[in-house]
Amino acid sequence: MEQLGYSPNRAARALRLGRFGALGIMAHRYERTGEALSTAAVIDAAESMGYSVNLVSIQTADADHWKDAAHRMSHQAIDGLIIIRAELTTPEMLTLPPGLPVIVSDSRLIGHYPAVTADQAGGSRMAVEHLLGLGHRTVHHLAGPTDSEPALIRRATWEHTLNLAGVDAPEPWVGDWTPAAGYSFGLRAAADPDITAVYVANDEMAMGFLRALHESGRRVPQDVSVVGFDGLALGAYAYPPLTTVKQDFPGIGQKLVELLLEQIRLRGTNHVPPARTVLPVELIVRSSTGPAPVR
Repeated sequence: MEQLGYSPNRAARALRLGRFGALGIMAHRYERTGEALSTAAVIDAAESMGYSVNLVSIQTADADHWKDAAHRMSHQAIDGLIIIRAELTTPEMLTLPPGLPVIVSDSRLIGHYPAVTADQAGGSRMAVEHLLGLGHRTVHHLAGPTDSEPALIRRATWEHTLNLAGVDAPEPWVGDWTPAAGYSFGLRAAADPDITAVYVANDEMAMGFLRALHESGRRVPQDVSVVGFDGLALGAYAYPPLTTVKQDFPGIGQKLVELLLEQIRLRGTNHVPPARTVLPVELIVRSSTGPAPVR
């Protein structure tokens, strides 16, 4: 085989076994941290199980882009498909081959296909309760964009948790997941001495928020406490180190692949995959949160 440069013919093997040994991944904007970490975890898990991965990236949430991407993916030799963060996509936008095993993560396709998600609501509740438990009278929120299902869940849980504690939720700010957005809203928050606690919907915006507070002379956590979400490794090296809700990205990738391969193995049977698998998150308490300032 080495002398002749022979390698197994995947197409011939697929005809014989009925499988291609490849999985597909579709996502809106792989360059964003959450999508990148989820995709990397899926690739690692797939390769550890002997599968290669085909990627299709969609740069906008426009329906035509998703239809085009689904059409391209349907012509690739894959055994199953993982869809990550398809924010505005509906099943009608996807023209996928009938019977193709599909699993989704954190998208509005949850309920139409089996899904694996982090406990977005539980994590948000822990973040808000942590800040209230430190004596802060209320918690402000820098939310993610309105086309993101995880952002909407985090925002709704923040408001609900405050209401259960008898606190009226302040008007949230709406960012775009970037440090620049966090910095912009951080400057705005720094100008209001009544703001003492902020739950930021992701770590990257929280990093920008911390910088804006520092440059404006607001001390963290003595004047303002800040909690992020995602558990990025960089958060441990922020100043001060960032309190955050940590998602298990490797675990999400592993579970997505495991459940998709289970669908592939049991295709054509009466097997009904779980509608939704929710993985736990963890509140990592660091130095960016502290007791409410004494007025």
